Amino acid sequence: MHRGRAAQSTASEPAESVESVITRGAKIRGRIGGEGDLRVEGQVEGDVRIHGQLTIDEGGAVHGEVEATAVVIDGALEGDVATRAPVTIRAGAKVTGNLGGEVVLEEGASFRGRIDADFDMPAELGGPSGKPAGRGR
Repeated sequence: MHRGRAAQSTASEPAESVESVITRGAKIRGRIGGEGDLRVEGQVEGDVRIHGQLTIDEGGAVHGEVEATAVVIDGALEGDVATRAPVTIRAGAKVTGNLGGEVVLEEGASFRGRIDADFDMPAELGGPSGKPAGRGR
């Protein structure tokens, strides 16, 4: 057992980032939650709520609602997503669901759903007053 200054410095060091992996061939049914990053190479049927990044690898799939710090999709996702950082949908990925916030959609990705985002319309697209063309004055 460490005592004194050594124990204090060890306790104050930042914890390492932890990544959990659901490997290829694994099938999980139920809710998943926790701290740290999660990589899905297998199949998940259920909601995922983590404080970290969710990565769905090529060949991996999640069927359920997702709440994570960030989401990167190379595989398949069917469900709504809520994040604080961008959702990245890579080429070859298939996503069906509603996304909130910023989305990075690479060419070759498949997306079906709705994106809820706040943004300002550029003046050149909205006419002289900045309002969408064709709307009342």
